[in-house]
Amino acid sequence: MSNPLSEVYGKFRIHYYRDVFHRIKEREQSLSTVEIYCVEIIAALNGPTINEFASYIDISSPNATYKVNSLIQKGYVKKIRSTTDKREFILKVTDKFYKYWNLNEKYLEIVEERLKNTLTKEEYDSFNKILRKISDSLMPEVELPANSEY
Repeated sequence: MSNPLSEVYGKFRIHYYRDVFHRIKEREQSLSTVEIYCVEIIAALNGPTINEFASYIDISSPNATYKVNSLIQKGYVKKIRSTTDKREFILKVTDKFYKYWNLNEKYLEIVEERLKNTLTKEEYDSFNKILRKISDSLMPEVELPANSEY
């Protein structure tokens, strides 16, 4: 029997994958699973350069450029010239991505609403306090910028 954290994470993950495959099947000019992961990382990093994105996922800059250009061509990411260094471009996700992404976020909202309706206020507050501690203190391998989308 697995531990409860593993079970919850697994259920969120499997729901997410099912949703991704459903979206790929249903949409024209859809994103591949790798592209979905790339654009979600760009969103989470909240305005990385291509080099920062490449470094974060540990791929070469040319490979990152190729992936980013595909996302730009499909309309999910845009490049904005840096105001501090005109040679650099900042990557931003577009509204098209947020429409695509919000389909998955709705499930989190559903689960959160169920938590609010099932737990007492004290339990709900304690649960969120524990999650905050996990996020802030117990996952140092996943460093996101302070202004991250997550």
